[in-house]
Amino acid sequence: MISPQKQGAMSCRYQETVAHLKQVFQDDDPIEFREMQVGTEGDIRACLVFCDGLVDSEVIDNHLIRPLTQLKTIPRGEPLADAFLSRVFQVNTVKKAEDYNDIIQSVTYVDTLLLIDGLSEALLFGTKSFAERAVTEPEGEKILSGPREGFTEVMMSNLSLVRRRLRTDKLKMRYYTLGEQTNTQLCIAYLDGVVNPEIVEELYRRLALIDIDGILDANYINELIRDDPWSPFRSMGYTERPDVVTAKLLEGRVAVFVDGTPVVLTLPYLFIENFQSNEDYYLNFYYTTFCRVLRMVGFFLSIMIPAIYIAIVAYHQEMLPAPLLISIATERQSVPLPAAIEAFIMLIVFEILRETALRMQSSVGQALSIVGALVVGQAAVEAKLVAAPMIIMVALAGITSLLVPKMNAPTLLLRFGILLLASGLGFLGVTIGFAFMLAHILGLRSFGLWQLAPDKKLRYQAVKDTVVRAPWYQMLFRPEQIAQNVVRQGSRREGQP
Repeated sequence: MISPQKQGAMSCRYQETVAHLKQVFQDDDPIEFREMQVGTEGDIRACLVFCDGLVDSEVIDNHLIRPLTQLKTIPRGEPLADAFLSRVFQVNTVKKAEDYNDIIQSVTYVDTLLLIDGLSEALLFGTKSFAERAVTEPEGEKILSGPREGFTEVMMSNLSLVRRRLRTDKLKMRYYTLGEQTNTQLCIAYLDGVVNPEIVEELYRRLALIDIDGILDANYINELIRDDPWSPFRSMGYTERPDVVTAKLLEGRVAVFVDGTPVVLTLPYLFIENFQSNEDYYLNFYYTTFCRVLRMVGFFLSIMIPAIYIAIVAYHQEMLPAPLLISIATERQSVPLPAAIEAFIMLIVFEILRETALRMQSSVGQALSIVGALVVGQAAVEAKLVAAPMIIMVALAGITSLLVPKMNAPTLLLRFGILLLASGLGFLGVTIGFAFMLAHILGLRSFGLWQLAPDKKLRYQAVKDTVVRAPWYQMLFRPEQIAQNVVRQGSRREGQP
């Protein structure tokens, strides 16, 4: 088979073009070639090339084959391709192609190719008939209030969900193709006049550097173009909800849609977005602010609880009140393992139970997690293999990590890292680990922008949607370090309803 990358301009000779395409698609049985003698005199040769089973046969039969069979003479009086498109065929999506690369990619993406003798251009008709999943609420982004729609694996459907919410000509959507073998289609979406053009240019520069055989998911792109690839923290946002993408576009961000996956990337990414939820803007701002603070506290507790417990029990027992110290010492008296090893084992067991529950069927997974947590934990305590306080610490660390699902990977790595330092150095190790974590977070960047520190002077409008969520009438500006046009409510005065 001839590699598509070595193709050139299409031959002007009909028979030569058909023969070449048959050679290209040899041993590819779903690709059908239907050659016809069309016209009332049967003196016009034509060939349809399509992927059997993935095209809309009704469109092909009624809007392509039937007009060809009823064609009396070749249309005259204008360019031949335009004449066929305006007088013969009535199909919504159609384009002309003269390059074999474009033809092969379109046919493999289940468009229908039409070659007509005497026509120097190929006609490509949009006849896709994919089986696609219905638009439902994403399982990983459940909310209490707000829209229930979620993206699917078909990119065009995803674009329509965003276009329906942004009814403006400022919304720009530009296609891009990646993957030497998959030729996966991407769509770069942004609001013209709001987005910073330097961010868009930087995105295209990084995409142009990608040289890979296939793109199957948005995370491929995330890992290939992200800032600081060894950091456990994200430098690009991700979501399966069209309302979230719409909100990000309104703030001046860029969205990257990838065909074949419901996940959409958004950039640049600020660190505070790890603790934000899309329903924060659909609920009362007092409740939203409380929830955000709770998530931040939960993140730090999930990381620090095991390390602090080990540091106190192993090195700094004097920090505990005497009754509590006696209670913990009594529980640990018959436990054979040191507290640090005990903590590592229990945390690993907890992660095994959680990962197993995620990979199993929903009903089985829920039962497994409950049975594992109750039965295994209780049995371990009764068998004197683990102290009861350790079970409490591990449970608290695991539960608080569920408050911030976007930070699962960083939480897991940081928890074990700081715990290791605490096991060897006590509170000195906890302090060192926390300092390194904070320094790393302060140095995070996303497409040239600092994730945590604003570039300009700190003002109320710069922090109105960070730890706290101000009421909508006070959010006059978009994030200054992201958007080019920062005015969101230009006619209102700051702080005035």
